[in-house]
Amino acid sequence: MSHVVQGYNPRTGEPFGEPVAKTPDSEVDRIASAAAVAFSAWSVVPAADRAMVLEKVADALDAESSLLVETADGETALGVPRLTTELKRTTNQLRLFAEVLREGSYVEATLDSANPDIIPPRPVLRRILRPLGTVAVFSASNFPFAFSVAGGDTASALASGCSVVVKAHSAHPSTSRETARVVIDALRDAGAPEGVFGIVYGTESGVALVQHPVVRAVGFTGSTGGGRALFDLAQGGRTRSRSTANWAA
Repeated sequence: MSHVVQGYNPRTGEPFGEPVAKTPDSEVDRIASAAAVAFSAWSVVPAADRAMVLEKVADALDAESSLLVETADGETALGVPRLTTELKRTTNQLRLFAEVLREGSYVEATLDSANPDIIPPRPVLRRILRPLGTVAVFSASNFPFAFSVAGGDTASALASGCSVVVKAHSAHPSTSRETARVVIDALRDAGAPEGVFGIVYGTESGVALVQHPVVRAVGFTGSTGGGRALFDLAQGGRTRSRSTANWAA
């Protein structure tokens, strides 16, 4: 069994980029545990500050767009025009969630006043949506940016105050590695907690990630078979994760 994930140029069939080592279970545990620790700090960062961090990540991705698009084109053959548009969509998603954070209604805050004259009497009731914990995000093959390492699932989870561990797609490991590098550096430069974002490689690492006890939710975009496998893991009593699927064409 190979211990690396190797990307290939679809135009030539030749290997593309340096192989990426598969993430062993011990490293998955370290990354997930670090994300759980980071969640405690990230979840209480004010929404306006989280918005600023998301915008810095978007700016960093835009600044390295040439390298990212070139890498993705060599690994997916989706074409520079299409990938350039997709990367811009990705950074726009990050900025959109920054706007949502500043607007604030996403927390769905409600307040019901007390009413002692009804049976049974009603106390003051307050409700607000709160971040859940560490989220595992599975990347899609056909959207190496917008539904991948820094895509909508990652952006929304970080915006809400959750930490994120991405499982990179085996079809574009070099693109995933470069994107993750930019995201991690930008988060660090912006002062986000260390470990709030991580990435793992290889099918086995995805299984270990979903089964890890700190993972509270799973975002997935991909095949029916992949979604079925995640569903079975989530329903099999071996994880506390909650699996959600967005099917890609």
